Amino acid sequence: MSTFIYIVTYLAIVVFVAAVLRRIIHYLKNPIHVRWELYPVPHEGKKASYGGSYLEDSGWWEQERKTSLVGTLKAMIPEMLFLKAVWENNRPLWVVTFPFHFGLYITVGFIGLLGLTAIIQLSGIDVAGSHRLKPVVALISFLGPLGFILTIMGAIGLLYKRLTDPGLRNYANFEHYFNLCLFITTMGVAVLTWLFVDPTFNLARQFLVNLISLKMTAIGSFLFQLQVLLAMFTIAYIPLTHMSHFFMKWFLYHDIRWGDEPNINTPETDKKIGIVLNYPVTWSASHISGHGKETWAEVATFNPAAESEKGKE
Repeated sequence: MSTFIYIVTYLAIVVFVAAVLRRIIHYLKNPIHVRWELYPVPHEGKKASYGGSYLEDSGWWEQERKTSLVGTLKAMIPEMLFLKAVWENNRPLWVVTFPFHFGLYITVGFIGLLGLTAIIQLSGIDVAGSHRLKPVVALISFLGPLGFILTIMGAIGLLYKRLTDPGLRNYANFEHYFNLCLFITTMGVAVLTWLFVDPTFNLARQFLVNLISLKMTAIGSFLFQLQVLLAMFTIAYIPLTHMSHFFMKWFLYHDIRWGDEPNINTPETDKKIGIVLNYPVTWSASHISGHGKETWAEVATFNPAAESEKGKE
């Protein structure tokens, strides 16, 4: 059984990485998107304060374009960590979705610290008995249960909202409910394991040590094994679902919402635009289909006013 646990763990990591890469590659191969052009764009720096852009500068196409990393971070960090947009636009939803997401962030931090101490232990240092590492060990013991409990609270709250709020229930499907129940179950077993089997997370650290060193040493606790199996299934499963937004949001913000790269001397972009312009027109709106145009290139170059004037001659 122990060997099986290790094999499942390795496979789950491979599936996770492969699924993430597949999502990203699939996105990059998609046709060029329609730019939102929503302002302010944070990387505009000072201009973002009033919703301006480089396009307002005279001769902008001849100037070196400058962007602000600080401005981008000032917009991204509050959104990523504290769900700022949800707080501003849907406060009742924020009350339940924030603890869910923040609990996951804390859990990821907990796993990262646990992995770091596992590497330190591999170097020959007794992590549990080291005086210098006591603050780190104490932080791990604090973050683990906190992350588990916050995630459970948030998942239960989100499940309740989806079941009772018509605005959410009408757009919910089986996957939404399954995902939330999966997190509740996985984190619930993690809490039980912490309470009754591994209160100091020494067993979890030793498991990571074995995992890194490729030693499939037996693990005695059935509850811990169950926790690992549930965690690995969740890790492999999440990037295959709509919850892959945890990393795809990068493209939503930087490439779609804030994408304002000028199309000057960019053959690659011109090629992508050319492909899209040759797509057939399938819209039924009379102001487009009524023109009898077959491709979007014809629609883009058609001037109804000019045709109207020609008809008067």
